[in-house]
Amino acid sequence: MEHNMGLYESPFNSIKTGNKEVEVRLNDEKRRKLNPGDTIKFSKVPDSNETLTVEIIEMRNFPTFKDMYENIPASDLDAVGGSIDEMVERTYQIYTPEQEKQWGTVAIRIKLLG
Repeated sequence: MEHNMGLYESPFNSIKTGNKEVEVRLNDEKRRKLNPGDTIKFSKVPDSNETLTVEIIEMRNFPTFKDMYENIPASDLDAVGGSIDEMVERTYQIYTPEQEKQWGTVAIRIKLLG
């Protein structure tokens, strides 16, 4: 099954170059429909003319982004050099702590397709 998601330019380019192997999301209703073997078509936002397709290899749930960042190597997230607290703060610019508490989080290990 193919899913569609938007992605900001920096993480989009990190996946495109192969530097980012794990995408971080809330484990909300949309993400709960994802399964290993499915594909995700990412559209670069705000200008969605460029897309890339990945295959979901693995999904791991965590109660919080902090728990996730303590368990996933920063290199897999293309986030080497930042502290865990800094990574959490950057994530909270996209998702609120209230959303995190409601849904939990999911680390989606991906493989870029041709």
